[in-house]
Amino acid sequence: MCSFSLFAQDYFPSNSGVIANNSNYTAFTNATIHVSPTETLNNATLLIKEGKVVSVGTSVNIPKNTTKIDLSGKTIYPSFIDMYTTFGVEKPKRGGNGPQYGASRSGYYWNDHVMPEQDVMASFKYDAKSASELHKLGFGVVNTHMPDGVVRGTGALIALNNNADNAMRIVDGKTTQHLSFSKSVTSQQRYPSSIMGSMALLRQMYDDAKWYEAGHVDTKDLSLEALNKNKNLLQIFEAGSRANLMRADKVGDAYNIQYTIVGGGDEYERIDDIKGTNATIILPIDFQLAYDVDDPFLASTLSLSDMRSWNQQPHNPRLLAENGINFALTTHGLKSNKTFSSNLMKAVENGLSKQKALEALTTVPAALLGKSDVLGTLKTGSYANFLITDGDIFEKKTKLYENWVQGTAHVIKDMTVKDIDGDYTFKLAGESYKLSISGSTGKSNAKLESNNKSLGTKLNYSDDWVNLTFKTPDSTKKEYIRIVANATTNNSLNGKAILPNGNELTFVANKTNSSASSSDQGKDKKKGDTSSDAPFMSPITYPNLAYGFTEKPKSETLLFKNATVWTNESEGILENTDVLIKDGKISKIGKDLSNNRATVIDATGKHVTAGIIDEHSHLAAASINEGGQNSSAEVTIEDVLDEEDIGIYRNLAGGVTSIQVLHGSANPIGGRSAIIKLKWGEAADDLIYEDSPKFIKFALGENVKQSRSRTNSRFPQSRMGVEQVFVDYFTRAKAYDDLKKSGKPYRKDTEMETLAEILNGERFISCHSYVQSEINMLMKVADQFDFTINTFTHILEGYKVADKMKAHGAGGSTFSDWWAYKYEVNDAIPHNAAIMHNAGITVAINSDDPEMSRRLNQEAAKSVKYGGVSEEEAWKFVTLNPAKLLHLDKRVGSLKVGKDADVVLWSDHPLSIYAKAEKTIIEGVTYFDLARDKQMREAIKKEKSELINLMLQDKNKGLKTQPVKKKEEKTMHCDSMDSHY
Repeated sequence: MCSFSLFAQDYFPSNSGVIANNSNYTAFTNATIHVSPTETLNNATLLIKEGKVVSVGTSVNIPKNTTKIDLSGKTIYPSFIDMYTTFGVEKPKRGGNGPQYGASRSGYYWNDHVMPEQDVMASFKYDAKSASELHKLGFGVVNTHMPDGVVRGTGALIALNNNADNAMRIVDGKTTQHLSFSKSVTSQQRYPSSIMGSMALLRQMYDDAKWYEAGHVDTKDLSLEALNKNKNLLQIFEAGSRANLMRADKVGDAYNIQYTIVGGGDEYERIDDIKGTNATIILPIDFQLAYDVDDPFLASTLSLSDMRSWNQQPHNPRLLAENGINFALTTHGLKSNKTFSSNLMKAVENGLSKQKALEALTTVPAALLGKSDVLGTLKTGSYANFLITDGDIFEKKTKLYENWVQGTAHVIKDMTVKDIDGDYTFKLAGESYKLSISGSTGKSNAKLESNNKSLGTKLNYSDDWVNLTFKTPDSTKKEYIRIVANATTNNSLNGKAILPNGNELTFVANKTNSSASSSDQGKDKKKGDTSSDAPFMSPITYPNLAYGFTEKPKSETLLFKNATVWTNESEGILENTDVLIKDGKISKIGKDLSNNRATVIDATGKHVTAGIIDEHSHLAAASINEGGQNSSAEVTIEDVLDEEDIGIYRNLAGGVTSIQVLHGSANPIGGRSAIIKLKWGEAADDLIYEDSPKFIKFALGENVKQSRSRTNSRFPQSRMGVEQVFVDYFTRAKAYDDLKKSGKPYRKDTEMETLAEILNGERFISCHSYVQSEINMLMKVADQFDFTINTFTHILEGYKVADKMKAHGAGGSTFSDWWAYKYEVNDAIPHNAAIMHNAGITVAINSDDPEMSRRLNQEAAKSVKYGGVSEEEAWKFVTLNPAKLLHLDKRVGSLKVGKDADVVLWSDHPLSIYAKAEKTIIEGVTYFDLARDKQMREAIKKEKSELINLMLQDKNKGLKTQPVKKKEEKTMHCDSMDSHY
């Protein structure tokens, strides 16, 4: 029928014998042919020649020199395309030992993890064994790449033709450019060490590529040359999660690049945000296994979010399709490719239409790769890449017989063997039997029951003849019955049974079930069908975990009556006073207020205050430190906000409404801050203040000189070196800024841009600090370059230098009573805040800790005890003063008409340990309500119980489960021994 010789280049030598070119046609007749996902022909013919489709239709003219294959009762589909694999590529080996800070290559980009020059074909080796496994799943073509680095180089499109040579297997040797947030394993270069570092690296790389392309660089950079050369290729970004998908798209948007993004299967959580990216998703279908919840104690430790993931993930493809989001399916991410087919069926069972499934495996990847003319369909001129099945390929019992690639057959199951799989019943000697046969076209298996008792049985099937031997139902006797029967039809077995006594009886077994008829093939449930057998899906909430909202809350008009109101303004504390909130603002404060549209809240005996503001926090961030360099001014926490951090909800329960999410203290010059409102349920970018003040984290002391590190060799290693870092970088930043202002061409450097903003008074410093000598040092450096340190945070020796801080103009954000947890805080005292306050410094109490941040009201009270500060001034330590330090006091921090309605209703005196936040409101939206919290706890119990029952059902069906693993919460503060936050 065909010969591999037709694929060989005519100038290649041959040592395999006589060369014979086969120019005959092959016709597959009488088949149901899915020409494309939207075009199906019944009783049709597919005509191929020399690896291509010549014709397809119901009245194809068949030439004389044609081999005919009758496929009556069979179905043909285009073979599948997996556009994201590492097929034929050896896993990169880890290289180097110890820390590395500079690049290891010459003539390439300054960062080893940027390798656009990497060509997958340089290391590609065809893997026939892996190809055969992919054939069984229906794949005929794969796009492969080297999975190593932030920029990974180019991919290639390979036909899985085991009988061709590499020259013909290579459909296209350069199809795609690949990127990720993950470093190369072959280099030990430390930077980047975080997601935000990878994002900053990509941005700087694109800026450098533009500068290089414009001819401003005298030296040769092979990486940037390759990057510019590859920019017209399809850009595939491996994100691996919904959150990283959004981050990747953010980078792409900044440079007008539309990435095709490898998702994580959790896109359903924010489907509107995903749709807004306009990205096509390469979608893994690595669905979680149910948890083994037999042990009630272990089951109780499962988080609702993990349980929901198991239940909701199989619905993800359907939801993407229903929302018009383009996607292709991939085997990527599967621990075993063998689970691909079962997961695909599961997606279909959970509502993914068969047409969309087929598109995601054929026409969508073909279009993305620019190969619609030759791949993805069986139209004239396409590669002869197709599957032969016995029915609907999206039905579990359907058999895949052959996978043809470039006109070459790869046999999965022998379709000349009659398929006798199914369930049968028969009677012998007064006994009734149930027989189940599977794998008859391969390795046959049989199960036999009589009177609900399983009988030992052995089956052999060959040349349409069945030989069956089984034990008699009488367990007291070790006797066997032998059956010889012919599979005369698809629905019965006919022959004779030989009993233990030698008597022969006529044997007839009739099939009780059969696969779906061809008339039923391809039928999907009608759109909108909500039949009772549809799989249950837990509701998606915002965020999609415990205590999330089923609908995002909206701003309300609220009227608090008869409260004790802490204004933080000249009016002081007002008794029996009303507060009206309207349009997200404080509308009125006074007595006997009314509003016909307002929801009235009786606050008699309760207290209303401005929301608490935490000047120093690390909540709601996916990564904290970028410590790969001694300066990371180019990174920003805004890139890595995590809106699903349960700490947001817990802080709302403690009356916190705003926080500064700071970079860690791994290096002297850290990253830029994110100042956010704790709008539980909103997307990450929507947490950030509009027109947010610009801040950056600096750090001094043990952390930045790596006192507790055994391996680091990065500069600086001493407190003297820390000072030199600041002087060096600000000297460079000034030179950079002068060049920029001169109007001459300059290479954009995000790190220098950020430091220049400090010099120009456009960005403020929040500096991690302890020891007075270093505090003095940094103020002197700032004076040298004519800027001011905005805030010394921690500042536990601030009481020693309060006069100098006042003269410099610095504020202090400190702990209430932390001391002696490491050597450089031995001199800390709980009177620190009061002493700095009395010296005229703007003082705030911060948390730097996810537990302490939930009780900052109590932390503020400690300054009343230790320092004799008035209650009203102590309350400002966690409200108005941090607002001043963050340059937000015109918006928040006090209750004043026109300010944002960031308000807390307390059950008791806000400085009391007995006070509870009954309502926490941000811009008129109630994000925490104590009564709702109580209701949610009951709803969570009910939902977890429902999901546990479903998991138990899975286990009882014999499906695989995964063990419950205990999770540990991370400690997040600047002086964690594990990671310098």
